[in-house]
Amino acid sequence: MAYQAGGQRSVPRPVPERPEAQAYLQDYAVYLEAVPFPSVVLDHRWDVVLANTAFRTLFREVGPHPTALPGDNFLRFVLFHPDAGSVLGDHEASWCLPMLARFAATLERHGHDHGLQAIRREIAQDPLMEAAYRQGLPHWIRAVGEEAVEHDGAVRPLVHPDPRWGATTCRIVGETPRTLQDMGYTRLTMVLREAPAPAPRRARRPRRAAGHLSVVPAPEA
Repeated sequence: MAYQAGGQRSVPRPVPERPEAQAYLQDYAVYLEAVPFPSVVLDHRWDVVLANTAFRTLFREVGPHPTALPGDNFLRFVLFHPDAGSVLGDHEASWCLPMLARFAATLERHGHDHGLQAIRREIAQDPLMEAAYRQGLPHWIRAVGEEAVEHDGAVRPLVHPDPRWGATTCRIVGETPRTLQDMGYTRLTMVLREAPAPAPRRARRPRRAAGHLSVVPAPEA
């Protein structure tokens, strides 16, 4: 069982077999829970190993989904969950395309990983995501530059369910200690930033429909 701050997950996840590594994860979960901002530890497949209460609160209004819940696999959530855009502002440019780009780079390094290959098949089965991956992504990277695919330091829009935050932004901070790195994990924290002016909470966006990615040319009538 993979550990999660505030309790254990019900979904099995591979964890280090060494007792000292498991003990470290248990203690790190306690530490993570003290962080006031959404913070998550991911493996190279974007499976969630640890997540704190602030992370779960951010996505508390996300509806059920068989494979793409934010607390299970964050990449699948960003790419496939119909509610992702209701929390992740500017969903396509700020979240979807950078995650696709990181996935492409990871797949080059871990091409034989069965978990990554499963995600690649899911992308291939979604015509719009496949078009974005093969056609839109290279064009987007050329247009915005390689730095746009980096998570650490990026400022990205969020729509927080807590009205005290509402429509705001967060800075992604990558802060992975060596022990987590040695386990193959990465930690990302979304440091919420004060909105420049009070803004009403955005209405919940409709579920994802065909034609949602602007990098994919619209089909001719």
